[in-house]
Amino acid sequence: MTRRYFGTDGIRGTVGEPPITADFMLKLGWATGRVLAARNPKRRHRVLIGKDTRISGYMFESALEAGLSAAGVDVALLGPMPTPGIAYLTRTFRADAGIVISASHNPFADNGIKFFSSAGAKLGDDVEAEIEAMLDEPLATVAPDRLGKAARIDDAPGRYIEFCKSTIPDRVSLGGLKVVLDCAHGATYHIAPSVFRELGAEVSLIGASPDGLNINHEVGSTHPAALRAAVIQQGADLGVAFDGDGDRVLLVDSEGREIDGDDILYLIARDRQVRGELGGGVVGTLMSNFGLAAALEAMDVPFERAKVGDRYVMERLAANGWQLGGESSGHIVCGHVQTTGDGIVSALQVLAIMVREEKPLSRLLAGLEKAPQALVNVRLTPGSDARAVMAMPALRETVSEVEAELGEEGRVLLRPSGTEPLIRVMVEGRPHLDVDGLARRLAERVEALLEG
Repeated sequence: MTRRYFGTDGIRGTVGEPPITADFMLKLGWATGRVLAARNPKRRHRVLIGKDTRISGYMFESALEAGLSAAGVDVALLGPMPTPGIAYLTRTFRADAGIVISASHNPFADNGIKFFSSAGAKLGDDVEAEIEAMLDEPLATVAPDRLGKAARIDDAPGRYIEFCKSTIPDRVSLGGLKVVLDCAHGATYHIAPSVFRELGAEVSLIGASPDGLNINHEVGSTHPAALRAAVIQQGADLGVAFDGDGDRVLLVDSEGREIDGDDILYLIARDRQVRGELGGGVVGTLMSNFGLAAALEAMDVPFERAKVGDRYVMERLAANGWQLGGESSGHIVCGHVQTTGDGIVSALQVLAIMVREEKPLSRLLAGLEKAPQALVNVRLTPGSDARAVMAMPALRETVSEVEAELGEEGRVLLRPSGTEPLIRVMVEGRPHLDVDGLARRLAERVEALLEG
């Protein structure tokens, strides 16, 4: 079924441009409330709302609250909270759903909406379809005595801080480790520092002064240069970079090398396999590196690729009954402790391994040899259709030429971004192949087709 609003990660776009407008969010809140009420009409319903630090979050929080109240649904406001924290609190408060107001790693001018079910998992396609259908109905307010009430949960940060700490054993202390945290001026700014300090680490901060306009601006997991510089300058043991809503993480080792999601998956899988706690295999995505698949195979750990998007990783984990999966971008699902990707929790799993094995990250990653991988993002021109461009014979001819040069030693992946107006071009191959040059050739062809 073609969906008008929901993408791979909720609804996202530029603030002020449909559907990211106040009037749409009012209607979306109402439609969500009506769908929840229709699914169980015999009781009162409650929805949690949290947000990241974008200035537009205030506007959309109020609009969603009004729409839900008009549908007769109670609202609990969490304020700025990481996306995985909202998932956790939705579960523990036994709420009917959780709503996240965030555009993740996008700049402040964008915003979006993500939903969690009562179990703290991404809302199912069937429920999203029902909400979209309800948006076509006229907004009708319930009787005055049935209007939803709103309250603020003042201790939400403290509850999530304690949860994060509980995901590693009590005996594991981070004492003696110096850690630089980059909070991307986003939703982790008031959570992550407390978590790591209370576990004993010496913490310094960058990207922890949000002003509503600076989220993800030259900081965070998509801009790691500032973190690399800080780690090297301060002689830290580790750098941790979150994205704007805290569901993804990138690490930097003591020598300034980036540790991406594939590296993190390898570290956690290897540790849990050795300790007999892995519970099956690992789910990656089409973007996961050759080297990760080879390293897991060498450990006799099953590996499966899902489509790009953490919801697809979660689907494959559930289908297989596995616990660990994620994306190279840093969405890591540690299903033994959390129901969704969680940047803070994933970083803690790696730090716990460092403490147990008394080794730096560089030594822990010695068994993983990744193939060179080049990724180029091509921005779409206004009005262009990514899938139409990707289907053009001229582009398919260039892809075939590049694939012929790679042979059996590499691969090409072109895909439209599910969160931004981009076509992502990825080329991966053995070290002797010029993957950077081949990726640039493909990107230039895409750009030429968009212009012509």
